[in-house]
Amino acid sequence: MAFNLDEKYIVECEKELGAKLPSSYREAMLSANGGEIDIAGDSWELHPIFDKSDRKRISRTCNHIISETKSSQEWEGFPSDALAIASNGCGDSIVFLKSENTYNNELYIWSHETRELTKVANKFTEVACL
Repeated sequence: MAFNLDEKYIVECEKELGAKLPSSYREAMLSANGGEIDIAGDSWELHPIFDKSDRKRISRTCNHIISETKSSQEWEGFPSDALAIASNGCGDSIVFLKSENTYNNELYIWSHETRELTKVANKFTEVACL
């Protein structure tokens, strides 16, 4: 279930990551933090940005992008410069790749089976939110 997000939590997330998130993704998360997207014929559950404004939101965002990226890094071959923003429930992730102190706009599917990245969109707004 998607819900709005205060920008201060995006700023906190970026500080912890040490990198800026793509603007199209930031804007989308402000109005719908979480939810689902449809990419490459598959439904993907978006990992939210951690929101500690109240107990309900803490509970709803405990699977946030930083914790899910840390979990994904345990997979052999997960790119060290990747940020996991969604999962299909089968071990694959939708990721942004980092260049210096910024995550690039392009979205990729990282396959846990092949350990390969496949570009699926030039920016977040190209994917349809369900």
